[in-house]
Amino acid sequence: MTYMHPILLLVDEQQLVHKGVRKMLSEAPEIEMHSCYAGAEAIKTAEHLGPTVILQDINMPDVNGLDLLAEYRRHPAIADVPVIMLSGTSAAEVKADAFRRGADDYIVKMPHPIELIARLRHHSHAYVEHLEREAAIKALQREQKKLAAANLELERLSSLDGLTGIANRRYFDTVFDREWRRAMRETESLSLIMCDVDFFKQYNDCYGHQPGDECLKLVASSLADAMQRPTDLVARYGGEEFVVLLPGTHARGAIKVAERVRQAVLDLQLPHEQSAVNECVSISLGAATVAPMIKHRPGELLLAADQALYAAKKAGRNRVICGGI
Repeated sequence: MTYMHPILLLVDEQQLVHKGVRKMLSEAPEIEMHSCYAGAEAIKTAEHLGPTVILQDINMPDVNGLDLLAEYRRHPAIADVPVIMLSGTSAAEVKADAFRRGADDYIVKMPHPIELIARLRHHSHAYVEHLEREAAIKALQREQKKLAAANLELERLSSLDGLTGIANRRYFDTVFDREWRRAMRETESLSLIMCDVDFFKQYNDCYGHQPGDECLKLVASSLADAMQRPTDLVARYGGEEFVVLLPGTHARGAIKVAERVRQAVLDLQLPHEQSAVNECVSISLGAATVAPMIKHRPGELLLAADQALYAAKKAGRNRVICGGI
C-alpha cells in the first residue's frame, strides 16, 4: 500500500483552527487535508480515511486528546499512523506527557506554515516508508513460504520413483544409512527384504512394456499397503526388484512381513501366462536380519538379503528364504 501524497486528518473542535491550517497548506497542494471536529468520531474517521499523519488537538470538550491518542494505538489499522499533538501550551511537562503517551511530535498553536508543512511532510513520508517496508517484508515472507513449500515438494518428488510412486533407490540409501547407524547406537535388530517379480522379462515379452509398467505399479502399491508401521520403508531398488527396510525388526518379524507381502502380490490376481510357477504374477523374497556392530558393514546386510533372494529363486520362486550375516 503506497500513498503518492500525504493525507492529513486534523482533529480539532475549532473551525478557526481548521481554516487556519487549510490556509497554511495552500503552500503545499500535495497535502490532502481532511477535517474531524469531534474526538468521538476520530477513530472511525481515521480508519475509513487511512491518513498518513494525524494532527490532533490535545484538549477537546468531548474527549481528552491524550486518551484519544492511546485509542489510536489500540486500533491495528491506524496504530502506526504518526500523531502530532496540537496544543496551546508549550509547558515542558505537558510535552513530556504527550511523548510518554505515544505522540510522535508536538506543535504549539499556531505554528509557522513552513514549520507545519515540514513536519507534516516528514512524518507522512516516514509512515509511507514504514508501510512500504512492512509490505515488502510481508511479500518476502510470502515468497519464502512459497519457496519453502516448493523445496519440500521438490525434495518429496526427488525421493520418489518416477514409475511406481514409492521411494526410489537414492532415498532408500539415505534411510538405510540412517537406520543402520540408529540400530547400532540403540543395539536393535534391522531387517531387510529383497523382492523380485518372478519371470518379469517373460511378462514384458508376452504382454508388452506398458502392461509391464502397470504390473510394477500394482506390485509396488501392494507392497506399500502391506506395511503396518510408518517406520517401514518400501522402495524400488531397480527394474523389477524392490526392497523393504524394517527397523527394529527381528528375523521372525521379517519373515512374517515377507509372507504378507508375497500373499498381497498373489491377491492382485494379475494373469501371467508365461510364469513357470503360478498362473498369476508372484514374487520371490529374500530376508536378512542383523543387530549391527562395529565389525559389520551395511553392504553385508544387503548382500545377505540378495543371497537369500537368489536362494528363493533357485528353490522354485514364489517363496521366502531368510538369511543373515
